[in-house]
Amino acid sequence: MFTTTSWSALSISAQSQLLERPAIANNAQLSEQVASIIDQVSQGGDQVLFDLTEKFDGARLARLRVSTEQIEQAINSLAPARLNALETAYQQIKVFHQAQVFQDIRVETSPGVVCTLKSEAIESVGLYIPAGSAPLPSTVLMLGVPAQLAGCQRKVLISPPNNQGDIAPEVLAAAKLCGIDEIYAVGGAQAVAALALGTNTIAPVNKVFGPGNSYVTEAKKQLSQQVPGFAIDMPAGPSEVLVIADTSANPAFIAADLLSQAEHGADSQVVLVATDESLIEQVKAEITKQLAQLSRKAIAQASLAHARFILVGDIEEAIDVSNQYAPEHLIVQTIEPNSLVGKLRNAGSIFLGDYTPESAGDYASGTNHVLPTYGYSKVVSSLSLADFSRRYTVQEISQQGLANLAPCLIELTDAEGLDAHQRAVTIRLENQQLQGEK
Repeated sequence: MFTTTSWSALSISAQSQLLERPAIANNAQLSEQVASIIDQVSQGGDQVLFDLTEKFDGARLARLRVSTEQIEQAINSLAPARLNALETAYQQIKVFHQAQVFQDIRVETSPGVVCTLKSEAIESVGLYIPAGSAPLPSTVLMLGVPAQLAGCQRKVLISPPNNQGDIAPEVLAAAKLCGIDEIYAVGGAQAVAALALGTNTIAPVNKVFGPGNSYVTEAKKQLSQQVPGFAIDMPAGPSEVLVIADTSANPAFIAADLLSQAEHGADSQVVLVATDESLIEQVKAEITKQLAQLSRKAIAQASLAHARFILVGDIEEAIDVSNQYAPEHLIVQTIEPNSLVGKLRNAGSIFLGDYTPESAGDYASGTNHVLPTYGYSKVVSSLSLADFSRRYTVQEISQQGLANLAPCLIELTDAEGLDAHQRAVTIRLENQQLQGEK
């Protein structure tokens, strides 16, 4: 069922091919479909949202916004154990993100020249919560907690309804924990279009966050290029995990970690990079054994068609493979995992040791599970509190500070031939001289 590949036996081009992700769907057709949906929302507003929700989700809605009464009824329907779990996860995530609150940086770069870096919350944010085959209250917390701590004035949650027109009660309960009460039962590309363009019911936001299917991802990309002042969190693709393991690793643990990622979707990818061929074979056997017990067996099995099992000569070679692949999630099950952290350059989030499953980061260790995929971890960071704020600078210069800096300014404006820039400096120096003569 699974093939093991020896890394050192491959040519450079073959190595690159081995690390290729599953192909993303037909981009040309997808782009046209999403562009059409965006145009429909632009022209038809709320009515298009109602129509497309009925078409794609099978729900005929009376209204888009979820009422306060619906939120309370949903929360009351949940068992105490479920509510306690949400509260625990909320507190864990809050503790980690609270430590990221920005402090102003004030520097006097030279006497009389003071520069400050400040931060303020993005005024309005949209939080997209996928539904699909399972509710994702964990994503509500991962987006809602930093939005809440950053102080975003308006937090808008959108999520596709089920065919009864309802959003999962766990999602609504998580939203309330994060202080979110503006919630709309709409999903897909049309929901992102509504957040970017605005409709009669849904006012536009400045930035949208959250994962989604290929239509949502394409809509985010197109709208961020079309709508002035509208931004997205990061590029997104199918979920993925890479495990680095040596002879000390537990094959059952590795198999469970690989399967936990494979069950996300048929286009997810799992990769094992190990120094021992016997370990790889044990992991394969465990995968077969554990796969049979999964409720989402068919999805995981489809994902495993993209799985990679790579045999390397040593840990250094394993690190090289991982750095080239740049995984969303990187699990390290080696004798001394901490010693590798400084060498592991490209990963969205790293999980060290036998007892740190990726599932913990997905739900409640405290780190954020919204991460760059498809190799973007080489240049894009995991979601953090900073993504919900904007940084800006302030400078204040005294008369003496400007006089001290003036020779530099005059010389550089002269080099660039920008006379008006230079005059903005010299006119102030002349004024200082006149004031001094009086």
